[in-house]
Amino acid sequence: MSSFGEPDVLKWVEIEEPEPAEKEVRVKLHYAGVNPAETYIRAGGYAFFNPDLPYVPGFDGAGVVDKVGKGVTRLKTGDRVFVASILAKRKTGSYAEKMVCDVEAVHKLPESISFEQGAALGVPVTAAYRALFHRAHLKPGETVLIHGASGGVGFLAVQLAKYNGAQVIGTAGTEEGMELVRKAGADVVLNHHEHGYLEKVQGVDVVIEMLANVNLEEDLKVLNKFGRIVIIGNRGSLDFNPRLTMAKEADILGMAVWNAPIDEYNESLIAVEAALKNGGLQPFVGTILPLKEAAEAQIHIVSSRAKGKMVLKIAED
Repeated sequence: MSSFGEPDVLKWVEIEEPEPAEKEVRVKLHYAGVNPAETYIRAGGYAFFNPDLPYVPGFDGAGVVDKVGKGVTRLKTGDRVFVASILAKRKTGSYAEKMVCDVEAVHKLPESISFEQGAALGVPVTAAYRALFHRAHLKPGETVLIHGASGGVGFLAVQLAKYNGAQVIGTAGTEEGMELVRKAGADVVLNHHEHGYLEKVQGVDVVIEMLANVNLEEDLKVLNKFGRIVIIGNRGSLDFNPRLTMAKEADILGMAVWNAPIDEYNESLIAVEAALKNGGLQPFVGTILPLKEAAEAQIHIVSSRAKGKMVLKIAED
């Protein structure tokens, strides 16, 4: 993209192949992840990130290490990897055949995880990890309610919470979505379109909230004393009684991956790599589109209730 604006500013062009500098890695990508944040950046004026132009979008991807810069010892040419470059100092963009970024943002992908699954990590998995462990400080044995658990972040949050010993209640809006949440490992699955669905819930220590303007007051009612609510998503304002927070000394916590201290972000990627290797994570990919349809993908990502993660196919596996 050479200008900000509507999806049609995304153009299929040939650009110079990026070269890795010291402690940087170049990855030949097979798939790239699509995130709502990329649509906000494309439109211009996004509070967290406003790139210089021309700009190649995309933070998430998976493929094979193509070249390593000086000082890189953890990875070598030919390694299967996933890329999560949102906080990297240098990131040339994953909507491309090849990208370069800091080595800390590139981690090994086990053979058990496909490249398309690897592209489904990045922003969603670091958001899920940060919400659960850096903001809510979820502990083994606690109960967590995850709204929108069939989506890109929610599906991974269910798995991470279960892998770390929590009891998980997940919600979705369709039978298909509810079945996905069951497959992710949730102990209880609820339909959040069903009237009074939270009446079935009590004794929740942590809530991961994807639509705070709709659910926040009800979340507070099912929360245990000293419970925590982490807000990942919101689409409007609301009027609620703050007294609900007082009797339980409840914490309402905002969350944005962009705010993560780099050491916490890198910690989350190391933990994710371990979970992938040890069977604690199996990302779910929903829609796959070819890279040339990146503009259509960006329209779709903000206009539909996706199941799992949307990815762009760049090269053959």
